[in-house]
Amino acid sequence: MDLLTSVSDLRMIGPVYAKRLKKLGIESLRDLIYHFPFRYDDFSLISEISRVQPGEVLTIKGRVLSIKNEYTKAGKRIQKAVVSDGTGKIEIVWFNQPFLVKTIKAGEWYAFAGKIDWFGKKIVMVFPEHESLKERTIHTSRLVPIYPETYGISSKWLRSRIASLLNENLLDIKDFLPEGIKDKDKMISLKEALSWIHFPDNKEQIAAARKRLAFDEFFLIQLAALKRKEEWQKRPLSYKLLLHREKIIEFVKKLPFSLTNAQKRVLREILSDLTKDKPMNRLLEGDVGSGKTIVAAVAIYAVYLNGFQSILMAPTEILASQHFQTLKQFLSPFGLKIVLLTGNLKPPKDNQEKIDVYVGTHALIQRKVEFARAALVVIDEQHRFGVEQRAALIKKNTNPHVLTMTATPIPRTIALTLYGDLDLSFLDEMPPGRQRVKTWVVPKIKRGAAYRWIRERIKGEKEQCFIVCPLIEESETLKSIKAVTTEFDRLSKEIFPDLRLGLLHGKLKSKEKEEIINQFRRGELDILVSTPVIEVGVDIPQATIMMIEDADRFGLAQLHQLRGRVGRGEKQSFCLLFTELNGGKAIERLRAMEKMCVGAELAELDLKIRGPGEIYGTAQHGFPRLKIASFTDLELIQKTRQAANGLIGSLSKFPLLRQELESYTIKQIVPD
Repeated sequence: MDLLTSVSDLRMIGPVYAKRLKKLGIESLRDLIYHFPFRYDDFSLISEISRVQPGEVLTIKGRVLSIKNEYTKAGKRIQKAVVSDGTGKIEIVWFNQPFLVKTIKAGEWYAFAGKIDWFGKKIVMVFPEHESLKERTIHTSRLVPIYPETYGISSKWLRSRIASLLNENLLDIKDFLPEGIKDKDKMISLKEALSWIHFPDNKEQIAAARKRLAFDEFFLIQLAALKRKEEWQKRPLSYKLLLHREKIIEFVKKLPFSLTNAQKRVLREILSDLTKDKPMNRLLEGDVGSGKTIVAAVAIYAVYLNGFQSILMAPTEILASQHFQTLKQFLSPFGLKIVLLTGNLKPPKDNQEKIDVYVGTHALIQRKVEFARAALVVIDEQHRFGVEQRAALIKKNTNPHVLTMTATPIPRTIALTLYGDLDLSFLDEMPPGRQRVKTWVVPKIKRGAAYRWIRERIKGEKEQCFIVCPLIEESETLKSIKAVTTEFDRLSKEIFPDLRLGLLHGKLKSKEKEEIINQFRRGELDILVSTPVIEVGVDIPQATIMMIEDADRFGLAQLHQLRGRVGRGEKQSFCLLFTELNGGKAIERLRAMEKMCVGAELAELDLKIRGPGEIYGTAQHGFPRLKIASFTDLELIQKTRQAANGLIGSLSKFPLLRQELESYTIKQIVPD
């Protein structure tokens, strides 16, 4: 069997178990063998029965003298077995597992691993793992792996299947890492690493396995990024552009504000790329409000001066509409024709040759729109699109220049690793006049006072407020978490009956969303109660208060983006982080929002505390969940990047590595 074989082809796994395994992301034998333990139970201490003491966690080996079901006065079943090893006897106790009296045979030898404790006045072993001594022990007598589980798939079940794959050499495991790299860093073989990560003899083997597998993870990410860069640079450019320097300077001078030094620096980098004979592939990262859109507008104008089209794709209709309004404001006076294309807005019927800028959502890919002369593609919040979606847009436009942008604060270690194929630009300066948003963590006891303060600001200062809740509808499993629909009713009737409230969430139709946002923008609403759908693309300068419910459930990067919805006008703005918690690490994390106002710094902190999977959410594309490695390990990132750089030019010499990279790249392209 090879690693791509379906798990359903493995004996003892039928369609029912295959379906359950899919919930864990396990479909192939590769997925199964790369489903790593997150901890180990230490049952390696093997003791004679006569020497066991209460409180010890250990393994005993003995012959079962008897096993039976007993009933308590309350009618609950207890299973009791008596085991002897020649040095003494001990009673073993389970609860509500009546099937054990049929599976554990009296007279046979077994290993039992668990905790020694008091049961009444007796010393017993409670609720242990067990297995027959006729076969190699994998559930007792050793460091026992514990895996992420799902309904019907236990760690014991997973151990049995993984052990059979490894022990019987059913898998054809080929080591793709070149010997020179392994020797340089003194790494074990892939076969050893996979065996030791699942069934180690000691902690040293776990460390050696983790070192090798973590290296593999980052090395393949780095190599795939460099391969994408190499392939991108080989692509012939669709349209050669010239830089009309005087007209661009004139355009910039006519803007109603001055560009920051950071914007000028980034523009020099982008305009330089546009004049090269290779397609640009640049990522522009900048905090909320740092002025990315105007940088994109200048690039679009530079393309227009050459007689070509530009396309801007955003992940949501709200953000696409916001970009459309901004570009229209700055570019239309210079003669550019700009159209908006979303799921609900069809492409114009008139001559598409006359359109200079298309702004839209993924509808830009799905609609039958021919971009006759597109020379620039701008993709905003690019990690929210799957690799396939980005590739489809670029493919539709032959070989354009590509500028991707994000306001999501990405720690530098992640940016350098995941976006190794991109040239990076950072807007690390805010436009003058942007005031720092005062941020406070509001505990449960101060909720009433906070509501009164919000009312005073709205009525006295004529200000507006966002209230953000994490869920749309109340959840059975998360009853304590504020749902936006329930909270809207409560706030409207009980807390702010004298104010005008609006409700916004992702399930509303586009026209409804747009109308509610426009009502808020026109000042017809005092408070907008919303889900995080307003995280990007909503720009309402008169909104000065951002209140976030259950703030401890959000990552710092997301809280920072939500906070960025206020503080866009001249008035002092505020962010209130509501939480039901009274202390602990979650509160410490939120307190960082009171002191820190730079997104990149908050993202670095969140990365250390929670990891990238939690920061960006599993539904977002572009951030692979690492199984072993950590994005906080800068030394390993640098080491693997150096190794990948040294190898990218000679991949043809390493067919196994090339094969692994191809299967890895294909897997990475599949959207989450």
